[in-house]
Parts: sequence; C-alpha cells; structure tokens
Amino acid sequence: MTATAGGPSLPQERRVVTAIPGPKSRELQARRTSAVAGGVGSVMPVFAARAEGGVLEDVDGNSFIDFGSGIAVTTVGNSAEAVVRRASAQLADFTHTCFMVTPYEGYVEVCEELARLTPGDHAKKSALFNSGAEAVENAVKIARSYTKRQAVVVFDHGYHGRTNLTMALTSKNMPYKHSFGPFAPEIYRAPVAYPFRWLTGPENCAKEAADQAIDMITKQIGAENVAAVVIEPLLGEGGFIEPAKGFLPAIARFAKDNGIVFVADEIQSGFCRTGQWFACEDEGIVPDLITTAKGIAGGLPLAAVTGRAEIMDAAHSGGLGGTYGGNPVACAAALGAIETMRELDLPARARRIADIMKPRLAAMQEKYDVIGDVRGRGAMIAIELVKSGSKEPNPEATAALAKACHSEGLLVLTTGTYGNVLRFLPPLVIGEDLLNEGLDILEDALAGL
Repeated sequence: MTATAGGPSLPQERRVVTAIPGPKSRELQARRTSAVAGGVGSVMPVFAARAEGGVLEDVDGNSFIDFGSGIAVTTVGNSAEAVVRRASAQLADFTHTCFMVTPYEGYVEVCEELARLTPGDHAKKSALFNSGAEAVENAVKIARSYTKRQAVVVFDHGYHGRTNLTMALTSKNMPYKHSFGPFAPEIYRAPVAYPFRWLTGPENCAKEAADQAIDMITKQIGAENVAAVVIEPLLGEGGFIEPAKGFLPAIARFAKDNGIVFVADEIQSGFCRTGQWFACEDEGIVPDLITTAKGIAGGLPLAAVTGRAEIMDAAHSGGLGGTYGGNPVACAAALGAIETMRELDLPARARRIADIMKPRLAAMQEKYDVIGDVRGRGAMIAIELVKSGSKEPNPEATAALAKACHSEGLLVLTTGTYGNVLRFLPPLVIGEDLLNEGLDILEDALAGL
C-alpha cells in the first residue's frame, strides 16, 4: 500500500485490511507494554498513523470511521487547514516564552475570542491552562478567592478531572478515584436530574431533583458557606446525561440568590459540540465562570477559565498561571479552530448530525430492547444499554457492542457511571456517508449481540 499523508489528502473511507489489531499494532503494543505505565489505558489497541475529517488510519493501513474525536477534541477534524497553518507559523516564530515571563499576542487574542463567544454580554476575562482538570481546579480557586468561602457543590454522575481536587469533584470511583485517596475536603455532592433513572418519572425529575439539591445545600452545608456549584450542562463521563429541563435554571437562580459562583464545566460539551457554541445556552444559562478545553484548539493542549471580570480578578497577582498555560502554539491552533468553526458553521453541522443519528438510533431502540434510552444533543449523543425488560445496567452488552464495532472499523467509546453507555462524538466535519455507514455497522453489531 502506498502511504498517504494526513490532512485533506486522506481518503474519507472505511477500510479494514487486517485483523484488528494488525501485526504492526501488535508489535507496537508489545513495546508499549514494556515502556508505558500499566495505569494508562486505551480504548483500542491500534496505533494511529494518520487522521483527518471523519477517519483515523492505523499503522497497518486500516481506516476507521471516527465516532470518538479523541474524546470530543478533534471537533474540527484532525489537521484542519487553519489549525495547521496558524500553528505552523507560530512554530517558526517561537515555541515558548512562558506568558508569565514575556507575554505574547496569541494568548490575548484567545482570551478576547472567549469573551466574545461565551454566554452573556457582561465584561469577561480569561486565564489559560493546559487541561480540563487544571481549568476546573482554577475555577474553584477563583471562586473561593472571590467569595471567601470554602465549600464546593458538585452533582451525581459528574466528571471533572484526574487531579486530586478534581477527583474529589468527580462521582465515578473506577477507574478515576479507586485507591488514589485521600481527596480534598469541603466537597459536597447533590442529586442531578437524570430523567431515565428518576424514580418518580421524567416528568417530575427537574423540580424534585432541584428541590432535593437545594434542600441538601441549605441544610447540610449552609448556602452562606458555598463558594461554587460546579456542573456539566450535559454530563459527559457520567453517561451523556441531559438534565431535565428546568433543573439547571433552578440551580443557577439559587446560586445567584445566595452569592454562589455558578461554574459551567463545558470541557466536553463546549465549542459547537451540542449544536450551540456552548451547551448551557440551551436553557439560557449565563454562568459566572465557564471552563473549556478539549475542542478548543484542534488537538493541541489548551484549556481556559472564562468569567465575569470582577470574579476573575479576585485572585491576587501571581495566583493563577503555570509554565505552559496558554502555550503560543496551542493558542495559534485555538485561533485556527475557532476560525474553522465560524467559517463552516459547525453548530449547524452538529445539529445536522443529530438530525441523522437520533431518528436512526430511535428506530434501533424500537427494534432492540437492549437500548433503554437514546439521548443527547447535536453531535454529543448516547445510547444506554439495559438488561431485557428492565432498567438494570448492562455493561457486558456495552463492552461487546463496542468490540464488535471496533472489529468492523468503527471507533466508538463507552462511558457512564455504570459502564453501560455507548457515546458518539464524531468530528463535526464528518461526511454524511461515513456517518450513515457507521450507523449501519452499529445496527449490524446490535443484531449480533
């Protein structure tokens, strides 16, 4: 086979030419086992060689339809022209100075773009970091500095990162928290409005969950002691849970009424993924602080906290930062990614993906009772798998379904507190032919369970 480059020249087609994994991937896996810590996992034991658009090609020449986007990172595709152009130009100028030593324009430009793009017309400022966990941790620091309070409220099924503080914020034990404690104190967990699993039914979910959460905060913590509430407007690792309509506005109102900083964790759901620039826009939520990462920079490591200027300025000079935070090449890539999102109207692309995927998944749900729920917005969609005739989680079927998809050249990811959710995060630039072919593979795999 003649090797091809990545980027626009990469053929947008599924191609399975070896067993999965192929011989070259197996050789690399042996080297990995000897050199890489065992705690670092992988979804598929295939090694990437090239990627772009809706496909990822491995070292053996197999080409996979990509329903994962590197966990919602390559929203604009791999090697998007504007990302490569801007990042390459910056590489030629300089790779690093540290913004805290000698600043540069790219960092400022990204912060200006974030002020324009994030919800609300109030004065905003940003600080840039490397990862989503860093962004969340710094949002908590900023909220505590602003309010002079300590308690932080998070929600069931939430995921916020792998640092010590963000592990404390995260709900799911395995694999994120197990054996890694003790964790940071003054973290409290409240119910979230999970329609599929709310005991009195989805119609009661929003009000009852909000009432329970507010009662818990008031009685167990005291609203006057809470610095921040931190929530994903569309929960990611917890299983792509879309809180019942009305829940988020109720929590946001309670926070505002009690001087609590409302933090929207949009690390997975942000940057056009749900059909809007940010998921919290769906119910008109204007957060005090918003954390972003993943899709922000087309695959380069960058994250941000953006929020009300008076809150962002609460931290003392030198209290925020990091050696690599807002790296100039990553900032250039972010400007290229945002350029691409605007030019291609990627929020509309995400909505179109939902228009294709959700009816087909709903039809599969009618046919296969292993699918208990179809949910999500835009190109952040999931199916929750259950045991026949119940809502009992079915992680075994989920793992088998993912494995069957992988073997046929479709890259999919599992998720969920119970390990029973298959999530779909295709690049927003994926072709509709690949999208439909991926759904065909999924349906064939369901038939084979």
